[in-house]
Amino acid sequence: MSIHKENNNNAQNENIVENSELSLVEALIPVILLMLLLAYNIFYKGGEWLGGYSNQYILLIGGFFAALMGLYNKTSLSVMGAEIYENLKSVFIPIMILFLVGALAGTWLVSGIIPSMVYYGLQVLSPSIFLPASVIIAAIISIATGSSWTTSATVGIALIGIGTALGIPVGMIAGAVISGAYFGDKMSPLSDTTNLAPAMAGTDLFTHIKYMAYTTVPTISIALVVFAILSFTIDTTGSADIGGLLTTMDATFNITPWLFLVPLMVVVMIVLKTKPLIALGVGVVMASIFALIFQQDILAGIADSNFSALVQAIFTDTAIVTDNETLNDLFTAGGMNGMLWTIYLIICAMIFGGIMDGIGALSRITKSLLSVATSMFGLFASTVASCIGLNIVASDQYLALVIPGKMFKQAYEDRGLAPENLSRTLEDSGTVTSVLIPWNTCGAYQAGVLGVGVGEYFFYAIFNWLSPIMTLIFAAFKFKIRTITTSKSQAKVA
Repeated sequence: MSIHKENNNNAQNENIVENSELSLVEALIPVILLMLLLAYNIFYKGGEWLGGYSNQYILLIGGFFAALMGLYNKTSLSVMGAEIYENLKSVFIPIMILFLVGALAGTWLVSGIIPSMVYYGLQVLSPSIFLPASVIIAAIISIATGSSWTTSATVGIALIGIGTALGIPVGMIAGAVISGAYFGDKMSPLSDTTNLAPAMAGTDLFTHIKYMAYTTVPTISIALVVFAILSFTIDTTGSADIGGLLTTMDATFNITPWLFLVPLMVVVMIVLKTKPLIALGVGVVMASIFALIFQQDILAGIADSNFSALVQAIFTDTAIVTDNETLNDLFTAGGMNGMLWTIYLIICAMIFGGIMDGIGALSRITKSLLSVATSMFGLFASTVASCIGLNIVASDQYLALVIPGKMFKQAYEDRGLAPENLSRTLEDSGTVTSVLIPWNTCGAYQAGVLGVGVGEYFFYAIFNWLSPIMTLIFAAFKFKIRTITTSKSQAKVA
């Protein structure tokens, strides 16, 4: 999923809290309340019910009622606090990464890296091939790095800029980038979730990847066809203005291919398994140096000194003013400060998820899903529902893999199903749907980095919402459902 692979071992050791005192109805009350409040805020108050941080406050309200339910069912505050602490500890690295991504966006703007990507990209990527090309580009980078987060923070930002200049709706662009990024993340042996899923199910990495290809390749193929059709049918307005955009960018920035050395260096470092914080930090430092070399006029227009201009780009808002309104909207960055809304959302989501785990609600909900899995298809459907539900309730992709993986492992064995069935289903429904939940760490990250709300890209993240449907289709028709070949297991199947 992300580039914080340190969480892999911690996730495997995740303790699932159970509470025999808690009923299913009581476990669901905080979830229902959360959904109702979020729906009210989004559909009736335009997301501004409690001010600019409405979703964060709603998550805390949900956590408060979950805590009351826990106290009523004899769960101590210390247990809930311990789970909150574990959740917050698990997102420390992602939060640091978000700060660095904000700094990266600011320094890559003032250094001319993003403008250069847009400048050359406009000359290569036409509207007729842009969306499928974005899927393929994002997929290649994500396979190479094992990280959808790195992909979005590098080529994703550039593709948003290029597509916007071409007049393509940002929701479509973000959906294409996310589809490609999560395809690559799923299929890359470097990805932490691709390693975590088979570890939870009890199979090996490459068996998992090979078996996952049966559902993943058809899904990404359908997504590519849809994006190709969209590319030919969308009414773009930017193509006629490309000449003017190129002239304006050339007059504003010192455009040069040398600037591509910085993103290339970051991607190479990630591929070589350099710690993400170091790789992104190097990207910020190198971009600052390149800004001093190539963009003296830009820095002079931001602040009185080069140092002050770079500090502003790293920490606060930066805007490069041109004579083109489209480029003015594009050439803005919020620095680290621009990531605070997303960071607060992640923290509040981890508090809610920690309390729900601490009171035993997550375990209770998952066990209830398992209890209704009376058929093979029901087992697969319950796994999918559990993964998606935990992405919504726990707000964390790792828990959406770990808890169902531990809970359902024995059930798959009892029905004579090979463990790769479970690992594939975990990825098809847990890994990829996390980005479709606005308050999930993945959804919050992608929306913050790409600058596109989950609601805008949800429909166009075709690969992500189609993946769980595809795995259920395979289960319904019993296609590529591998059984265990031992005589004992065959007897169970019979």
